Amino acid sequence: MGVEGGMKLVKFLVFFFNFIFWLCGVALIVVGVLAQFALHNTYRIKDASASGVPIVIIGVGVVIFFIAFFGCCGAWKENYCMITTFAILLGLVIIVEIAAAIAGYVFRNKLGNIVQDSLADAVSNYKNGTDDFRKTVDKMQEDLKCCGMNSSSDWRSFADDGNSVPDSCCITVAKGCGKNKLSDESAVYQKGCHDVIVDLLKSNIQWVIVAALVIAFLQLMGLVFACLLMRGIRSGYDVM
Repeated sequence: MGVEGGMKLVKFLVFFFNFIFWLCGVALIVVGVLAQFALHNTYRIKDASASGVPIVIIGVGVVIFFIAFFGCCGAWKENYCMITTFAILLGLVIIVEIAAAIAGYVFRNKLGNIVQDSLADAVSNYKNGTDDFRKTVDKMQEDLKCCGMNSSSDWRSFADDGNSVPDSCCITVAKGCGKNKLSDESAVYQKGCHDVIVDLLKSNIQWVIVAALVIAFLQLMGLVFACLLMRGIRSGYDVM
């Protein structure tokens, strides 16, 4: 015997919320992958702790993806065991998401040191690095319109003359444009990349935290509806 009356509405609400959760799972996986790529490829951040938050986000996204599918089937078939399992798993995911949001907030305060160390490595290893490594550093400086770690003077050992920077530091990039232009404000960006990257990453992490909390709130509503549906299904069994 299927659920009747108001419980039918609850059933479809659970199904609808699970479809939203499924989309949220996909979105979290994409956000986590992009964050991981940005930290370790675009910005050359090698600190292992930087992977923590993106990996948690990806993991939670994968779990939500499968739990949502499980919840949809349970709601559609009105299966008490499936809905109960779904509710328990969803409750655990909510706890993990809140923990990830807290970890992301704490991680914001460590970004400065992590970026500082990574940029120091990028500058010191630029000359002897691979072509791909140099291209990545050059793209970072061109895209973010910055030069060096804290300022263009960080490139003082880049060339034997002690007064040249990579061409990617130039306001107008051209071959050889950085030669003898270390302190030339009209030709080379003087601002370092450290503050630019930290501000950008903090902004991105902030949006990820907000998104995680919004999703957790929606999931909490889904959990409430799931509990109501469990009660309705249980009542149907008792009547039978």
